[in-house]
Amino acid sequence: MNLSFITRWRDELPGFYTSLSPTPLQNARVLWHNETLAETMGIAPSLFTPEDGAGVWGGETLLPGMSPLAQVYSGHQFGVWAGQLGDGRGILLGEQQLPDGTTLDWHLKGAGLTPYSRMGDGRAVLRSTLRESLASEAMHALGIATTRALSVVTSDTPVQRERAEPGAMMMRIAQSHVRFGHFEHFYYRREPEKVRQLADFVIRHHWPHLQDEADKYVLWFSDVITRTAQLIARWQAVGFAHGVMNTDNMSILGLTMDYGPFGFLDDYKPDFICNHSDYQGRYSFDNQPTVALWNLQRLAQTLSPFISVDALNAALEGYQEVLLNEYGTLMRQKLGFFTQQKADNEVLSGLFSLMVKEGSDYTRTFRLLSHTAQQEQQSPLRDEFIDREAFDSWYTRYRERLLAEQVDDAARQQAMQSVNPAVVLRNWLAQRAIEQAEQGNTDELYRLHAVLREPYRDRDDDYSRRPPDWGKRLEVSCSS
Repeated sequence: MNLSFITRWRDELPGFYTSLSPTPLQNARVLWHNETLAETMGIAPSLFTPEDGAGVWGGETLLPGMSPLAQVYSGHQFGVWAGQLGDGRGILLGEQQLPDGTTLDWHLKGAGLTPYSRMGDGRAVLRSTLRESLASEAMHALGIATTRALSVVTSDTPVQRERAEPGAMMMRIAQSHVRFGHFEHFYYRREPEKVRQLADFVIRHHWPHLQDEADKYVLWFSDVITRTAQLIARWQAVGFAHGVMNTDNMSILGLTMDYGPFGFLDDYKPDFICNHSDYQGRYSFDNQPTVALWNLQRLAQTLSPFISVDALNAALEGYQEVLLNEYGTLMRQKLGFFTQQKADNEVLSGLFSLMVKEGSDYTRTFRLLSHTAQQEQQSPLRDEFIDREAFDSWYTRYRERLLAEQVDDAARQQAMQSVNPAVVLRNWLAQRAIEQAEQGNTDELYRLHAVLREPYRDRDDDYSRRPPDWGKRLEVSCSS
């Protein structure tokens, strides 16, 4: 089909962006592209093999209808007001209109300097673009709302980070790139009419069923809270740590976005910090639910000129209930419980206590538990624990809980294995693929992407095993 692009952001939100085109890289070439996503978007395979250079994927050309721009926004970073931020290295090329009427942003990361680059160079490196391409596709396969990666371009342009690295670009796809920080920007500039204008824009295009409601703003904000709470619960359930939950990295649609120093849990450590720049542990794994609420409170403040404080606070009070209900549902599914009982939390906390004590691998623990047969006196998980007596004590309570439901093993195991992944994107797996890709070998990159598309399939290889010791010691930063 022909690709059709529209320019709603440009046409309906003057003053919310700066028009400019990408700055191409030297000797850019397409390194990877997402064949599955491209097919759903109606993109011809030939578009990824331009006769010369990297084409639209490297910012060298534009497709008909595209009108590139950089969005302006602000935000709180590590709990401190940072002022104006904006697309410092990304450019929104256009909004693709699909046959069903939905739209998708094409956003090119690493596209060069913009008016919002501040002290940055406007570039991305191959390492960071590959990490984001892997992470976003892994999250999508796990059923977690996220932006998507469509392509990665490498080049001969050197970009200085901790060391000189190949400059790169990534085409990021999302229903919208609107962030909490967009609202903060105009609120702190004392332009409440533009905050309302942006709220009207997102309601019109992403919550059209609310347009004619008298209390549409409250209903919309309540749904943003719900989406955010559900997203955080799903992060916690799979052991995902974002690493930089600044308000400018929070999606108004409840998408996981702006992958930087992320990490999936290896050893179960509730205070796990995946960002080596997070000296205070603000964005540790177990702090994510609290930080998300804090971010929602900052968003609520921006809406106070046209939503009453009482209504905003009432909506915010619903966050914890949604979060706990969603998390409780997910964790009961992971444990194989089909009903809800008062003692369920004790069973879960008992398992977590054992895992903390022994440094149990988060993903492997729940995957092995999903192979447990309730009629057996022992679980295949038992061999993962040194303190067998403590595990046996917990397993006795767990087995009694399973037997009380009278669900046969086959049905329960199948249900558990559909929610407990065998594979997640461990940092060491990403690092291995990146190092080979930097040397020009993309075999492992494509292989890892293929593995991550089937996270619930059992494997007998290093993709599903515990990481090597060096893999646990990898440090990632905001340049990641």
